[in-house]
Amino acid sequence: MIEHNYTTKDLKFYSQKSIGLASFIGGPLAAGYLIKENYKALNQAEKGKTAFIISIIATLIIFGSLYVIPESIMDKIPNMVIPAIYTGIIYLIVEKIHGKLLNNHDENNYPFYSGWRAAGIGVISLIILIAIVFASIFLIPDEIYDTYDAEMEQFSKNEGASLIFYDHLNTEDNETLLNEIDSIAIPKWKENIEIINRTNSIEDLPSELVEQNKKLLRYSKLRLEAFKLFKNLIIHETDNYNIELNRVHNEIDVVIESLN
Repeated sequence: MIEHNYTTKDLKFYSQKSIGLASFIGGPLAAGYLIKENYKALNQAEKGKTAFIISIIATLIIFGSLYVIPESIMDKIPNMVIPAIYTGIIYLIVEKIHGKLLNNHDENNYPFYSGWRAAGIGVISLIILIAIVFASIFLIPDEIYDTYDAEMEQFSKNEGASLIFYDHLNTEDNETLLNEIDSIAIPKWKENIEIINRTNSIEDLPSELVEQNKKLLRYSKLRLEAFKLFKNLIIHETDNYNIELNRVHNEIDVVIESLN
């Protein structure tokens, strides 16, 4: 009786090294596709589908994490470290699930797809990832910027309404000035502080706007402090607050310069 042993001589696979190369170029997405193709060759399409889905999830987790990690930390990480880490992990996964199979296939000089083909798939995966990143940077933030700009428009209106007070300092009586401080200036700057706090809660707010908000919050608090000092100065009819006012206005000038 002739014994029929299972053989892969008529099958073609992507080698472990090829999968590693594609991973390094195109991330887990490329690896998932190649692993799926190896499973397909083995007539195990469901396992291949599962592997590909896992690779998509891994890609989303990795690149999603890059948005969460502060830029100050990312700047300290060499560019090759992250690809090297996930490539190493993928290499070990392939070793675990198909290592023996691929090694036997290689030892028997059975056929493999070329490394160039795997690299090409890695490049395609990279192009897809770049397109996704491009869309997230240039398309999705439009809504974010629109929301932010609308809030800043109100911020500017409040600022303009309050700063008219400075034009009235030498033309209006104390009662009018106090009324203007209580009914316009102080409420407007309290509202501006609320505006900054609201915009800080916008999901995925770009880092440059986060930094701008820190300065605008400082600016708003200084303006609020200045108007409270003006109120005390007028009520008590004393120059004792002038030194503090000068300090606050100097700090305001510094913040304005940094914003420009």
